[in-house]
Amino acid sequence: MASSSSYNSPCAACKFLRRKCMPGCIFAPYFPPEEPQKFANVHKIFGASNVTKLLNELPPHQRDDAVNSLAYEAEARVRDPVYGCVGAITFLQRQVERLQKELDAANADLIHYACNEIPRALPAQPAVTLVHPMAPRQRPVELNRRMGSSEGDGGFYQTASSFPFSYPLPWNAGDMNEGGGGNI
Repeated sequence: MASSSSYNSPCAACKFLRRKCMPGCIFAPYFPPEEPQKFANVHKIFGASNVTKLLNELPPHQRDDAVNSLAYEAEARVRDPVYGCVGAITFLQRQVERLQKELDAANADLIHYACNEIPRALPAQPAVTLVHPMAPRQRPVELNRRMGSSEGDGGFYQTASSFPFSYPLPWNAGDMNEGGGGNI
């Protein structure tokens, strides 16, 4: 009687197949006795003889990954007999696409809010409107003085290059004065 407790319990595969687990059992390293459902699912989907053939054909260092893949596919097939892993993969791909769209929308909102916050963050300056370089408006002399111009510079017109911007313009102000500016 003491001899029956001296050896290890059979692996989950041998226990399921109701056979004696031999010391060189190919299933023992991959289907421990604590996980009987793992082999039950694999056996139900693939069959014991197919799994035995597969494991015998693979080099020992690849067997663990193969058994894990078989177990995952078998569990997915038991849960969803029609689609199996393909259903799970499709679900996850759709979820990734939905999350990517949400991320793109959030990034667009951030850009929108960031662009709207730029003028509010600027220091208070006199209200000056940019004018098209081909048809400059006349500005009062007082405005020129406030903008840092002197009366002696001969300029009664205010051009885009003389505005005291404290941030870089999105266009080249020199181009605007030469007629190459964009729409303003």
